Amino acid sequence: MKMHARIVALTGTVLLTACGHEAQLPIEATMGEDPQLPEPAGTLIPTVNIAEARGWPEGRMPVAAAGTQVSLFADDLQNPRWLYELPNGDILVAESKAPAGSSPGGFKSWVAGMLQSDATSDVPNANRITLLRDRDSDGRADERHSFLTDLNSPFGMALVGDYFYVANADALVRFPYQAGQDTITEPAEQVRDLTLGTINHHWTKSLLASPDGEHLYIGIGSNSNVGENGMDEENGRAAIWEVDVATGDARVYARGLRNPVGMAWHPQTGELWVAVNERDELGSDLVPDYMTRVVEGGFYGWPWRYYGSHVDERADTPMPYAEEEVLTPDYALGAHTASLGLAWIGQAADLPAPFGGGMLVGQHGSWNRDPLSGYRVIFVPFAEDAANAAESGSPAGAPVDLLTGFVSDDETVAYGRPVGVLVDDSGGVLVADDVGGRVWRVAGN
Repeated sequence: MKMHARIVALTGTVLLTACGHEAQLPIEATMGEDPQLPEPAGTLIPTVNIAEARGWPEGRMPVAAAGTQVSLFADDLQNPRWLYELPNGDILVAESKAPAGSSPGGFKSWVAGMLQSDATSDVPNANRITLLRDRDSDGRADERHSFLTDLNSPFGMALVGDYFYVANADALVRFPYQAGQDTITEPAEQVRDLTLGTINHHWTKSLLASPDGEHLYIGIGSNSNVGENGMDEENGRAAIWEVDVATGDARVYARGLRNPVGMAWHPQTGELWVAVNERDELGSDLVPDYMTRVVEGGFYGWPWRYYGSHVDERADTPMPYAEEEVLTPDYALGAHTASLGLAWIGQAADLPAPFGGGMLVGQHGSWNRDPLSGYRVIFVPFAEDAANAAESGSPAGAPVDLLTGFVSDDETVAYGRPVGVLVDDSGGVLVADDVGGRVWRVAGN
């Protein structure tokens, strides 16, 4: 146990334990098209249940689903969070941690933040993007380069034309790019300021280009759990932005998404999908994270409503939308699973059934649930060519584990925590593991 956690244990662990809430439902009940949503069970001090980050012991690896195998694509990385594949097959890894000043004030936040820090690795913020190259196509990177350095907690990445875009914690920037280059040395050109308030609580800024390359979509999380830092801090946040690549003009594309992170296009319907981290401190069974198609101009409830029409009594300002305007998400991903990564995997991928024709989700893992949830990569099947056109292109069925084994059997130690997921050009699945400092690759046997 780290020193700061021992200090907190001396001053507040008894209180935290006494006020915690144990889940009354299995995690599966808070997943799927029709999740169970019990009454809130908030506590004075939030439930804090942490798997302490230690990294992978010698000889231990995640556990891949039957019919698949996992291998080490790259190691010795500093908090690898997000992945991107360039047209030539090079893999880019954003190595970053939260920037300074990203935690809100207050006693509860201080206590929870101190304990949550046990769930992250001790390595400093690399603030870089590393290029990994697998020259001999054996499923392991044999060459690496510092592609971009001196960034500010980089996360989302996108190549559009001759420009490489990076979503830093505070700005969308771009760099000139030439095919095959190992390193970019030109200075950044700012496209959009993303400071948006004084806290930058949810600091990760995800990024996705439209298939035609005309627009960029940025996921920007809220500056609070449920608006407790004032709604002035939330201007432009809890939203997905759309940026015109040609002009740099931006607009809010969808609102009320507490922390929209991974985004992906459905290849048949052309719809934008997003994985969203929902709110905390309503008990271990609430609120499910979710994935949903993004309706242009849509409002998804935060902070006034959750999962459709469910009222959050903690939001103390009037909701500026009518009840009928609040959209219900398409698919619940489990309470407090911290679902971050999202990627479409087609039937042609190098994985056996059922891992094709659906979404992969990287679940970073809970801190506000007892027992733990997440800490795995799951697959959600989608209906295709359904007789009912309304069902085609929608989630259809229970999630299936693809990669597990990130925590010890007694759930006290985290060997790794999955974040970004990527289906590479050869059909394998890459998984960024920030606590383990590794990128894993899953393929068929």
